[in-house]
Amino acid sequence: MNAFLYGIGLQFKLDIRSKSLLITCYLVPLLFFAIMGGIFTSLMPEAKDTLIQSMTVMGVSMGAFVGVPPSIVEIYGTDIKKMYHANGIPLSFGLFSLIISAFIHLLIMSGIIFFTAPLAFNAVIPSDLPLYFGVLVLFIIVSLCIACVLGLMVKSQAKLTMYSQIVFLPSIMLSGIMFPADLLPAFLENTGRLFPASWAYILLSQKETTINNFLPLLLIFITAFILSGLLLKKARAE
Repeated sequence: MNAFLYGIGLQFKLDIRSKSLLITCYLVPLLFFAIMGGIFTSLMPEAKDTLIQSMTVMGVSMGAFVGVPPSIVEIYGTDIKKMYHANGIPLSFGLFSLIISAFIHLLIMSGIIFFTAPLAFNAVIPSDLPLYFGVLVLFIIVSLCIACVLGLMVKSQAKLTMYSQIVFLPSIMLSGIMFPADLLPAFLENTGRLFPASWAYILLSQKETTINNFLPLLLIFITAFILSGLLLKKARAE
């Protein structure tokens, strides 16, 4: 247990020094928030009601889908994997420590948006905070599971960039955070529902919800978790 906690702490420190993670988990999402927050609230004053939710969905999606998969490839697509085998370290250790570290970073970034949006743009704080943070935690976990699938499935950094964008861009454009999803053609609106960002934005923006509203996110999580397990098993056999 001590070794596991030490590994997580070490990975967290390494991630802090990582320029890639700094850009995708902090710099770009917070810069987007600073610029678009002012634009949204100026053009559409009602955007203040969901500014925290929309900027958080964008930031988590950016950090998970664009920032995390390259770090996974660095472990499982290089000789680092052989070092795990040589030292008798479970191959899953690198993945778990990386995901937990990324979870903490994304939670910190989301907290920065949560606390600064009301001060900078007079954004409305969600009324049900336990529900908001519960959905946020679930959304981050689901997004990171999808990031695991991307990182374990694609071995080439060049191809990974393309696949990450294929997941990230529709997540943002079709989720409803840029403009209402019901303005889209039915096909695109339904396509957006395949990504966790759409469901997370709906749940984060609602004042009340039921367990049935969580089912799509849970289904995406289960699917991504199973795929990650199968890909990790395949990586052990290689």
